[in-house]
Amino acid sequence: MFAWVIVGLAVIYGGLVALVYLNQHRMIYVPPVARSDVPAGFEPVTYRTPDRLDLAAGYRPAADGMPTLLFFHGNGASWQSTAFVTDHFAAAGYGILAAEYRGYSDNPGTPSEPGLYQDARGAWQFLREQQGVAESDIVLVGNSLGSGVAVQLATEVRARALILISPFDSMEETAARQLTWLPVRMLIRDRYRNDEKLPEIGEPTLILHGEDDSLIALEQAQALATVRDDTTIEIYPGWGHDLVTNDDVQVKAMAFLEDQPN
Repeated sequence: MFAWVIVGLAVIYGGLVALVYLNQHRMIYVPPVARSDVPAGFEPVTYRTPDRLDLAAGYRPAADGMPTLLFFHGNGASWQSTAFVTDHFAAAGYGILAAEYRGYSDNPGTPSEPGLYQDARGAWQFLREQQGVAESDIVLVGNSLGSGVAVQLATEVRARALILISPFDSMEETAARQLTWLPVRMLIRDRYRNDEKLPEIGEPTLILHGEDDSLIALEQAQALATVRDDTTIEIYPGWGHDLVTNDDVQVKAMAFLEDQPN
């Protein structure tokens, strides 16, 4: 009887492992309901990725002499929500390309780690080739999931700076902390190894993280900050994974950028 119980539990556990493995992309990528509104000051734009997907996003040109943010949002967000969390930047004259991903905001394609990297390349090319923004005037910003996209792009280009809000050291570490009862490190396909890539990056880097973040632990951001000695980290007591909505994040980020050479 005991043996049958063990077998039954093993079958159930195996089924759960298979279920998570087969549905991991649905668990990692959760697009919100598509919005049709265009935030004030932004214009809807479309750019093409290297693998030939046309993605809808939002763009706000910079005032003369001001940098432009290339902003990669987190999961459950959209390009329109980027306008809300960059309003102080906009008021200061910064340009903003609110990038969007495949499979989000009614865009074609299915999100994946390689796919989102292609989306980032398309956004970069839009700024460089269609808008004529110089590399030295582009600031890469990634929030949560977007941190993995921004870090990868920073390994391929030379931007003005890199700002990471609520970042992870790796997606597999994030998943392993959330699903402690599963062999996540063996199962996960989209790993987003920020910790392995950050040492390759030459851009000045700022990390901002909430002390009480229950989705991406503060320890992950601290671990990421240690892989490169000159990384600056700001910790916000009492804040969780919604840190991007804290106005002081924009204030600190602008002060950081003002301290960097042009």
